[in-house]
Amino acid sequence: MTAPALLEVIKGHGTQNDFVLIDDRRDEVDLSAELVRALTDRRAGVGADGVIRLVPSTSVPEGAQVLAEDGSARWFMDYRNADGSIAEMCGNGVRVFVRLLERLGLVDAGAAEVAVGTRAGVRRVRREPNGWYAVDMGRWALPGGEPAAAQGFDAEVRVAGLDVDRPALRVEVGNPHTVLALSGVAELAAADLAYAPTVTPTPPRGTNVELVVPLGEASDGQGGTVGRVRMRVYERGVGETRSCGTGACAAALAVRSWGGPTAPDSWLVDVPGGTVRVRMLGSGTVELAGPAVLVATAQVDLSALAAE
Repeated sequence: MTAPALLEVIKGHGTQNDFVLIDDRRDEVDLSAELVRALTDRRAGVGADGVIRLVPSTSVPEGAQVLAEDGSARWFMDYRNADGSIAEMCGNGVRVFVRLLERLGLVDAGAAEVAVGTRAGVRRVRREPNGWYAVDMGRWALPGGEPAAAQGFDAEVRVAGLDVDRPALRVEVGNPHTVLALSGVAELAAADLAYAPTVTPTPPRGTNVELVVPLGEASDGQGGTVGRVRMRVYERGVGETRSCGTGACAAALAVRSWGGPTAPDSWLVDVPGGTVRVRMLGSGTVELAGPAVLVATAQVDLSALAAE
């Protein structure tokens, strides 16, 4: 496969976690790491936190497992971080991906749940009446198990701008996360995420790092409670981003674990790019909901993209 001289792309974002999307239903684009880095370059390219290629599930090696899990998962979200590395999943990205499927007339997420193939398995997405997209993100886990939950941490993180290493809790949400709590919004602002945090023990697959400040709980207006968290995130292979969907899930799950059995199951997570909702479902899975926006379509001259 060779990339065409002109490549049509779509720019989209979910709470300002932004992506270059490629409609490659014919499986014709060779999405090399070099091309990903060029497209996501914010000065010489289109600019984004990652690239999402829309491709039939039958066209990728991981598609066989996806289709065995759910035969209706016709479309696969081939996601790459800005550095060109392959990622398992992206919670903001999968919402934007379904928004693109709707624009192309391939699905109607308001009428029926849409099954999407990802490297973390099938993700099911529906469009809510308010226009947000809700994603069942699948099962989550604390890699450290009960001992980590009881102790509240199973890692240490050093962050530039903060005075000491901080205890942190590892959370798996299809991809790896390490969550640490800070004392308040001033400390959150002081963290310098221009540099990658150092995590001990060193994660074998790398990790996203979430810095969180719990903001308390309030009535949800329906007889229950909803928690609130403010978050910044350093994404592996990208750097600091304005939002991270799986990271928001990890943040809410960690704070809920620290809060104990009376902590709420529903959380609002404030990120620099907006707010998303995270809910723990009775099935042992976690749901992420938030906006998905497509802002532009462009023709990229690949020869100019590669020019020195």
